[in-house]
Order: sequence, then structure tokens, then C-alpha cells
Amino acid sequence: GRLTSTGRCGGFMHERRFYREYMQAADLCSFNVTEQESDLQILAESNLADEARQALRKYRRQIQEQIRQNPNFLHSLVPVASPRGSPEIIVAMCQAAAAAKVGPMAAVAGAIAQFVGVSLLTKTRELIVENGGDLFLVTSRARKVLIYAGKSPFSNRIALLTPGDGQPRGICTSSGTVGPSLSFGRADAAVIVARDALLADAAATAVANRVKEAAEIEKGIERAMAIPGVEGVLLIVGDKMGACGKIHLTSP
Repeated sequence: GRLTSTGRCGGFMHERRFYREYMQAADLCSFNVTEQESDLQILAESNLADEARQALRKYRRQIQEQIRQNPNFLHSLVPVASPRGSPEIIVAMCQAAAAAKVGPMAAVAGAIAQFVGVSLLTKTRELIVENGGDLFLVTSRARKVLIYAGKSPFSNRIALLTPGDGQPRGICTSSGTVGPSLSFGRADAAVIVARDALLADAAATAVANRVKEAAEIEKGIERAMAIPGVEGVLLIVGDKMGACGKIHLTSP
């Protein structure tokens, strides 16, 4: 099956997800779940839309309540500590942000994808949750993840091959040229592979912020691989590309 990872559109920001036209997995049931600005495309062994919507509402409420109590959680560009007794998703976002040295909302798309996804794993063994181009996967079949990188000549021309090992995995992308998410860099795509989608999301933001031109690809790769838990990185800037770690490139 083919999936698509693209520049993050932000966990609480809605826009037309054109890349979903490329999402294919013939062996799975595909359904969409939206709640206010959140928009998830989910592939599972059966239609679990009701369960997914209930989980999405729960985790959105927890994040929104944290923002209400601590507006800095929303606006900070550096890590913040989670207050004692915080919900698990808040703690996990703060931990991922601390590892990548970014603000906690840099992990929000991956957080929603993973926490909603994990809530469904009692009812499906095969699962893919896409949130703004960020993916949380648990699959026993090898699958291709198509890479969208804006105007780069590599865009939609290469794919990551994910192993079908049944292990949870996050594949998240940040971009300085695609989508409205805040980025201080100019990378067309900074793709991170990790066992944790929150970490992958936060790390993708950190790396995309660091890379402003093709000459900085190597520096961006070093930055990514220095973050504990990052398993692989793919960086695309225009017609230049670099990769390191568990990145298995293939044709779409």
C-alpha cells in the first residue's frame, strides 16, 4: 500500500489534504474522522470511526484544557515542564519536546495520531493513522510511504519502505516551504522515522528549523541523529537530498 508523508499542516489546523488521494492500502478499511480542526485519515481492519472519534475528542479536550491553564504550552518554542498530575498525552508531548529541544506543540500532530491510534489497537492489528501528513503505523506488511516535498524534483518520486514487523512506528515530516506550520528553515521536507510519533514530529520540526539551504543538509542530519530515539532522517532541499539511519528508499 502507498501512503503519503508531507509537510505538517499542524495538529489543530485544517486545510484540504490533497495528498490523501495517494493513500492506498487495498487490504485495509479507510475512514476519516474529524473534530473541529482535527482531521484524521485512518486505515484499519474494520471501520472504527466511532471509537476513533471518541478518542479524538478526549485527547483534544486534554490538550485544550492544558492550553487554557497554561497558555505558554501553546506558544512556547522551547521545552516546558508538564505539571504534576498532567494527562499522559501532555506528559508525552513535553518529553518529546524536551528531547528535540522545541516547544510541546511541535509534537501535537504526532501526539493525536499516536494516542488515537493506540486506543484502537485492541480492535485491529493493522493500523495507520495520518494527521496532517504525520503517520503512526502498526503493520505486519511492508508498506511504501510516498514523500511529498513541495516543488522539489524529488516530490512524489521517492518512497520510504517501512518494514512489516508489527512494531509501532512514527514517520513525521516538517517543511519550511509546504503548509502553514511555523518553521524557521527552508527545507522542502525533513522526514524523521522513530518508534514514537510524538518524538518523530518534534524532531522533524527541530531539524527543519535548522536547515535553511542545501549546504546545511549534513548539519541537519547530524542534529536529527543526535536526538535520542530517532532511527532515521531524510532531508530534501530543492534538488539535493541526504539520509541517514533506518531509511529504506524505493520507487513509489
